[in-house]
Amino acid sequence: MLDFDLAQQRLVEDAPLITRTERVSLAQARGRVLAQTVVAGVDLPPGDNSAMDGYALRYIDYADARAMPIQQRCYAGDAPAPLIAGQATRVFTGSLVPAGADTVVMQEHAVERDGQVTFTEAPRNGQHVRLRGEDIRTGQVLLRAGTLIGPAHIALIASQGLASVEVFERLRVGILTTGDELVAPGEPRTAQQIYNSNAAMLAALVEGMGAQVAHLMHARDTETALRDAFASLIAGCDLVLSVGGVSVGDRDLVKPVLESLGGNLALWKVRMKPGKPMALARVGGKPVVCLPGNPGSVFAVFVVMVTPLIRRMQARDTVFPIVSNLPLRTARTLDESREVFLRVAYQLDTHGAGELIPYGSQGAGNIGTMIGASGLARLAAGVPIADRDLVAYYDLERWLA
Repeated sequence: MLDFDLAQQRLVEDAPLITRTERVSLAQARGRVLAQTVVAGVDLPPGDNSAMDGYALRYIDYADARAMPIQQRCYAGDAPAPLIAGQATRVFTGSLVPAGADTVVMQEHAVERDGQVTFTEAPRNGQHVRLRGEDIRTGQVLLRAGTLIGPAHIALIASQGLASVEVFERLRVGILTTGDELVAPGEPRTAQQIYNSNAAMLAALVEGMGAQVAHLMHARDTETALRDAFASLIAGCDLVLSVGGVSVGDRDLVKPVLESLGGNLALWKVRMKPGKPMALARVGGKPVVCLPGNPGSVFAVFVVMVTPLIRRMQARDTVFPIVSNLPLRTARTLDESREVFLRVAYQLDTHGAGELIPYGSQGAGNIGTMIGASGLARLAAGVPIADRDLVAYYDLERWLA
């Protein structure tokens, strides 16, 4: 068996990166990966403007109890006239500050009467003025290629007047489930069959990563059926994920079928629980990741093994999200020969500090305890774990994004 960290790294090394790009509108850009560096072509803000509703003046003109004539009223979107010395301009949030003005007094500290204004509180020089370019300067690198685009990135791109952006095409993923015992949801089931939950779960996980499920197939446990399915998926996809048939039973045929297709196995069996019977093959230069058949194993392996590979192939700038260390609440002492990944819920203790609560049922075939799990706690192989010991925590919000 291959050590977990080495296996995780081997999955991402030499992974083929997507090079196909397309231009999409900002309305379609969320969740896509930026293919070109974005450089500012506009200062932000583009001109000195007011951060408050109030009055713009020259700080040097202020004096206690002095009434200043109001030169004009300037709303956001108006172009103000240059300020006359000794006067003030009525401004509003977002209004351009007139040339010559350097300070804004908020309206709560002003009294306007008969076209003049007096101030009830002395201003500070430069207060409440947003200076041109204080946020973004022309020529500044805003976003680099490989950035996963979120709402804040879209706001930044839009602030430069760009209506569209160049992104990498979506990664095309093929999913293959195997097993004569599986039947599709909605179809009649006999007593010896179970519904195929892995296919729908994997499709949702892939789509949640911003990739595209290009093909979803199921094959019976025969070499011919598996060979035909793999050949079809490899031809039409960038990455293939298979489920089941990768162990050492009489009908675990995935490994020999991939080898018959010219597959080069980069790894087989990983020192982790759940998820030991997994494999990585490369067929025609494309990665094929073979996952165990139990849903709990599929979920754990996808989170910690497959998502870094997907991020790498998507050409993202971050392949491995943050792994934090938090105390694990457990009454058991575990000392496994494999890395153990427990489904846990994050909560705050009585002092407001984070801690991890493991679910009681951790069986690889259990689906119920996946609901509500906030992440996976990693327990190192061969190391006894006591209550409140620190363990590595893989937060699903980070690792499934």
